[in-house]
Amino acid sequence: MENVIADIDIVEENKRTENCEVRITKEGNRLAAKKLYIESYGCQMNFSDSEIVTSILQKEGFDTTASFEQADVILLNTCSIREKAEQTVRNRLTQFNALKSKKPEVTIGVLGCMAERLKAKLLEEEKIVDLVVGPDAYRDLPALVKQAEDGEKGVNTFLSREETYADISPVRLNSNGVTAFISIMRGCDNMCSFCVVPFTRGRERSRDPQSIVAEAQDLFNRGYREVTLLGQNVDSYKWSAVENNKARLEKNEVNDYINFAHLLKMVAKVSPSLRVRFSTSHPKDITDEVLHTIAKYDNICNYIHLPAQSGNSRVLELMNRTYDREWYINRVDAIRRIIGDECGISSDMITGFCSETEEEHQDTLSLMNYVKYDFSYMFFYSERPGTLAAKNYPDDIDLPTKKRRLQEIISKQQGHSLERNKKDIGKTFKVLVEGVSKRSNDHLQGRNSANKVIVFAKGELKKGDYVDVKVTDCTAATLFGEQVA
Repeated sequence: MENVIADIDIVEENKRTENCEVRITKEGNRLAAKKLYIESYGCQMNFSDSEIVTSILQKEGFDTTASFEQADVILLNTCSIREKAEQTVRNRLTQFNALKSKKPEVTIGVLGCMAERLKAKLLEEEKIVDLVVGPDAYRDLPALVKQAEDGEKGVNTFLSREETYADISPVRLNSNGVTAFISIMRGCDNMCSFCVVPFTRGRERSRDPQSIVAEAQDLFNRGYREVTLLGQNVDSYKWSAVENNKARLEKNEVNDYINFAHLLKMVAKVSPSLRVRFSTSHPKDITDEVLHTIAKYDNICNYIHLPAQSGNSRVLELMNRTYDREWYINRVDAIRRIIGDECGISSDMITGFCSETEEEHQDTLSLMNYVKYDFSYMFFYSERPGTLAAKNYPDDIDLPTKKRRLQEIISKQQGHSLERNKKDIGKTFKVLVEGVSKRSNDHLQGRNSANKVIVFAKGELKKGDYVDVKVTDCTAATLFGEQVA
């Protein structure tokens, strides 16, 4: 998923962690009732992957808990998109190794992108982990855990061209029972010069659409009322029966070719009461067909995360984004024309990319003025080893300049967020109740179609209900309203 990691000091959500406990089954004369603690960092795909990991382990007899002090096995599902994200993981590993000094039998492992990027360095040079497992090797976790317990290093960072985990039903961690992620594809074929994802998650491959629809149907049957379709670039989703299973095509079970617009329609038709969201779109790939599909189905949410990264065409070319400012504006105009102004649009923005001038920074600010995003994930450029930018361009913008430019886009975004929210005062929205408000047990919170959080009095409502709420007030981050009878 693109760069949905913002500076941790800026976006509180990125401090989220997921926890689970694991029990290893009896083997021979040894009963190993082990507890596993998992923390997940980064994009939504990592949190989805942790749910896959839990499912794999449960099939081997594993259980769940939430205390790392009680853990026998500790796993961190990691992100490498920014240096700060990696440093956060290293700090946690230091804390966990302090536990290991008192409890030597504890097994510590790193999963995901950081595992894929650093590999042997974590195992051999720094010697701070016992397990290193890449995002395509989670099926091997039970065997790798046992290997580490037996005193050997457990490592598998093989990147697959086929693995999608399509046959695995994820265990929903810390679920509200209302919303859930569905991974529709893995990997990325885009080579944005600042990004490590193609190197840590491998080539792009899409899941069988029937497995996606079946997962959505199962979630709906279990009471979930919203799914988010996940991919590094969902608009490039493609599945061919000829390439993947010709026999099914001959039986007329599926169409020959399924693109993202087709998939959206298939999931939307599971039930009108099942909301459908998706993330992340790439400006070079999002089509009018997708936009018309969103407009046609009321239960496909009117919200698109459309990362710009920069508002200047020269910088976008250096970033290898394969579109320019004009193309991006064309896509925004298409969203407003086909779906309407009520469609929420968010973005990612990077300040201080290699050789960015002050005038080019102003182009980013002017693009923000044109679009007026509902919200954005914003951060300054952090050079990542092994990327095309690190190999080809000097990181020549000093840190004070990066931070000053970042603060300027943050301030502008706060103003735009407040402006967009004020336009909603007096309007009534259909809201899916997701749970109790963070600040008051007397209030509930949910989101409208445009992905805006709305807080309102609890009344007799419960999680999973749909309710019409009239907006009466707002901040830059939240709408406040009252139930409409």
